[in-house]
Amino acid sequence: MGTKERPLRADARDNRERILAAAREVFVEQGPGAPLEDVSRRAGTGIATLYRRFPDRKALIRAVALDALRRTTEEVMCARDEEPSAFAALVRYMHRVLDIGIGAVFPVLLNEIPFDDEEIAAVRDEGVAVMRELVTTAQKDGDLRPDVTHADVGMMLVRLSRPMPGPMPPETGAELAHRHLDLIVDGLRGGRPSELGGPALTFDDLRSMRDDPAT
Repeated sequence: MGTKERPLRADARDNRERILAAAREVFVEQGPGAPLEDVSRRAGTGIATLYRRFPDRKALIRAVALDALRRTTEEVMCARDEEPSAFAALVRYMHRVLDIGIGAVFPVLLNEIPFDDEEIAAVRDEGVAVMRELVTTAQKDGDLRPDVTHADVGMMLVRLSRPMPGPMPPETGAELAHRHLDLIVDGLRGGRPSELGGPALTFDDLRSMRDDPAT
């Protein structure tokens, strides 16, 4: 189990958050064996700063996993407490999961994450319990089809979180993930569809991205 860390100064906390965000991106793009120099470069910090916070690759991977789990758990709890219905909370949570990127980074790090770690297991189980509660309540309310499981929701988010292949800019891929989630959500609940977010790309748009050397 991890030891309790002393509170960090604002600048140290900012460095840590930027390193974790960069590590999520680099691990998704290159895998868990990616050079840590690439992580520090993307974070805008020196490699010495990275090693000061994370003494080795194993420690960094654990921190990335724990940070993503904590953030998703916080999001699902806030959504449950602040939204007017379980279904609305579930939709908000799913969109925030796409922003956090846990569905993309966890499959990449799956064989590297110490799931027997008590701290990781506790945070994971807390988040899963709330998400199950939302699914069950939304079904009881009649807002979610009765044959959907919480595992369906989780696997769907993994599929939507993966980077798009080809030369598509990451920002566009992220926007499309939210758009496609909107489509899936409307398919789950039926009734009057909500307005879709993200760009409505055509095949010509995709072709232009492939042919544009700037992308």
